[in-house]
Amino acid sequence: MIWGRQGTGGLRRGGRSRLVPVFALLLGAVVSAPASAQMFTDRPPPIPPASVPEAPAGPAMNLAPASGPASIPSLPPPLTAPPAVTAAPPVVAPQGAAAPNQGVLALTARFGKDLPTITGGLVWRVFSDRPDETGNMKMVREDRSATPNIVLPPGNYVIDVALGLVSAVRPVTLKAETARESFVLPAGGLRIEGRVGTSKIPQNQISFAIYKGSQFEVSERAPLLPSVAAGDVVLVPEGTYYIISNYGDANSVVRSDIRVQASKLTDVIITHRAAVITLKLVSDRGGEALANTAWSVITPGGDVIKESIGAFPKVILSEGEYRAIAKNEGKVYERSFNVVNGVDGEVEVVAR
Repeated sequence: MIWGRQGTGGLRRGGRSRLVPVFALLLGAVVSAPASAQMFTDRPPPIPPASVPEAPAGPAMNLAPASGPASIPSLPPPLTAPPAVTAAPPVVAPQGAAAPNQGVLALTARFGKDLPTITGGLVWRVFSDRPDETGNMKMVREDRSATPNIVLPPGNYVIDVALGLVSAVRPVTLKAETARESFVLPAGGLRIEGRVGTSKIPQNQISFAIYKGSQFEVSERAPLLPSVAAGDVVLVPEGTYYIISNYGDANSVVRSDIRVQASKLTDVIITHRAAVITLKLVSDRGGEALANTAWSVITPGGDVIKESIGAFPKVILSEGEYRAIAKNEGKVYERSFNVVNGVDGEVEVVAR
């Protein structure tokens, strides 16, 4: 199990992973190494909205002639038919065999040297080894079978195979015979979900960005996948990654380091410590919310966490202490409140 932690912390809380064979996910898909060089280019019952506690003092898809009596006309002498000639049946080449002056590329891919053959999800592309007048390599064949037999004239080609974000490229020389090429694609699956306590976070409220390497590496990196939906399976090269999970669009952010293994599906659960808060400006406690209210949620130190406009906007906040500031008809009202992990609620600010 791998754990992450709230904010920018380490591997102790926040995300955990479970490994299952990814080739089972690929319809049974997913080991001899290639001979030539290869380039690897429950939610429990819902908690009813509760009043959010005040902050404590201080910081925090049928042809025949008709019969009858008429005379029968004279018939012409019989015709002699030419002797029948039995045509020889056509010769059919065995399936996958090359026609004369043709060669066959018999292609396979594995997750690793001693790992299973990949049986689904592959995209094979064969290119001419010489660029055209525009300088681009011309694609001569594409196939999405797991183990294709591609018939081509003898010559030099470049084979590209991809599985998700994992790919390999290799130049080959094809002769008038069968050339067998096996590729290694060390891919693993990654599936993520978010939770608050034991409650699963709805898919439309959470997103994940996946980065190569560890969160503790100093170098700046663009995300490998900037927005992955909860429950989606992505195929990536085996290795170490870190995930930035955003619950809502305010400050509930969790970073987790994970390890993806070739041929395995890694299930990751990232836990947020947060709650959904509804803001209301009322004339009296329990009253109707006032429209056209501008809101700001700030920390005790004055940092702005979220701004919005509406009668009762919702904001997802990490647990902690905050101040809600409401502006309506030129007047400003405010209230301090606490967010408790997993306890959704309302914050009423009385316009007095």
